[in-house]
Amino acid sequence: MSNFDLLAGEPLATSTQVASINPDGEVLDSYSRTVTTAVARVSPAVVHIQVRQKNERSDGSGSGFVFTPDGFMLTNSHVVHGASEIHVATVEGDHFPAELVGDDPDTDLAVIRGRTSAPSVPLGSSRKLVVGQLVIAIGNPLGFQHTVTAGVVSALGRTMRSRSGRLIDGVVQTDAALNPGNSGGPLVDSQGHVVGVNTAMIMGAQGICFAIGADTAEFVASRLIRDGRIRRSYVGLLGQSVPLHRRIVRYYDLPISSALLVEGVVKGGPAERAGLRERDLIVRFAGQPVSGVDDLHRLLTAERSGIASEIEVVRGTELRKFLIVAQSQQD
Repeated sequence: MSNFDLLAGEPLATSTQVASINPDGEVLDSYSRTVTTAVARVSPAVVHIQVRQKNERSDGSGSGFVFTPDGFMLTNSHVVHGASEIHVATVEGDHFPAELVGDDPDTDLAVIRGRTSAPSVPLGSSRKLVVGQLVIAIGNPLGFQHTVTAGVVSALGRTMRSRSGRLIDGVVQTDAALNPGNSGGPLVDSQGHVVGVNTAMIMGAQGICFAIGADTAEFVASRLIRDGRIRRSYVGLLGQSVPLHRRIVRYYDLPISSALLVEGVVKGGPAERAGLRERDLIVRFAGQPVSGVDDLHRLLTAERSGIASEIEVVRGTELRKFLIVAQSQQD
């Protein structure tokens, strides 16, 4: 009698029969083990960051993680930018002050440092990620410390505009749930490797969240530790993206259908010295097509500083070439 379903009058299934009927049961166990193992590896390095902004009474908060044995922590720029005080708490309950080493609003990344006994978790790589693979987010959303969410890589190679106006390349899209307070926490793969730094979600959407790729984070973090900032170059102009007339595109065999319209040049700046004028349409820089502001931003790396590069513009109906020497932002 004990082996029968009292309502249906059918024998109850044994554990072996349940496994054969529901093969996903073992898959679920494996999935759970994967997540818990990755969390156990990374979670001790995740920290809760509280900041006090200058001239403001209210505090802000976010997440971060220790990524070097000597106490350097990675987080988002928007979490700590302009902070007068930074305080950090670990999962073990340690509390300590931290100092801002450097931040880069253009990639929304920052490095802070404090004396902590928390273990570190090194940055991995986002280059080998594939759409659909498991990823896990750890952080402190809405003040709920060390919250874990899991999902998949939804898309790769996204671009996202930073608060400074520049585009961030190589952004990882995921449906691992993020909320305010997750900013700066790690996004990890099934092996517990940090593959991204959680940074944003689309408010009102379902499962559309973003992380700065670990390769970008590694480059930026190393420069912030070395220099306290990221050096980039600039050419000293104001502009906007505009469509090109189809006849100009066909006549000059341009690979683009839009260009960067120069709306103004900085007096004494590289653009003015090169001979650029208002109403010029920039279509190439250093041999690369320029379809708008974002293309030029990507090309103005620190390596361009002090180097003469060819810039092509359409002036009226004439295609003209100039040499322009970009300057470092510190010059």
